Amino acid sequence: MSTLDATADELRSLLLGCIRDVPDHPKPGVTFKDITPLLADPRAFGAMTDALALLCARHGADKVVGLEARGFILAAPVAVKAQIGFVPVRKAGKLPGATLAQAYDLEYGSAEIEVLKDAFAPGERVLVIDDVLATGGTAEASLQLIRRGGAEVAGLAVLMELGFLGGRARLEPSLAGAPLEALVTV
Repeated sequence: MSTLDATADELRSLLLGCIRDVPDHPKPGVTFKDITPLLADPRAFGAMTDALALLCARHGADKVVGLEARGFILAAPVAVKAQIGFVPVRKAGKLPGATLAQAYDLEYGSAEIEVLKDAFAPGERVLVIDDVLATGGTAEASLQLIRRGGAEVAGLAVLMELGFLGGRARLEPSLAGAPLEALVTV
């Protein structure tokens, strides 16, 4: 095993040790993956931030996008650490000024996210950061917004991928060769 593999294994172990399962939340039969213990642990939060900042450098990101709401918590310190810009992607109606909007389907309906129209300079490379990749709908819509804003998708990075929900397969066409990186897959 290489040192890099050992370090990645140590990171996964540290992060998984700080993610709490909450049964039957938000409804019976669902096990919610709670990251608040990880956020409260400075060693784990710092290690996660460092790992995501390294991905920014590896993929040549000029900016990071954080997806509302937990993606903000992860992406903002990553932007500071990587010394690049942070752009929030929010639910419709929350941003001031001219925006680009993207609707997307959910299991039970639809939703819409927005980004400021002038958030990206032409050709900037943008890495999307979020806490969890589940079915991929919000992430897919964010990739469309980035491209519509004139930027390039540097990739998508998540703290945790719920592999059994198929988000990676759904996103493959939208990523168009850009990497999808998960620090932890369950």
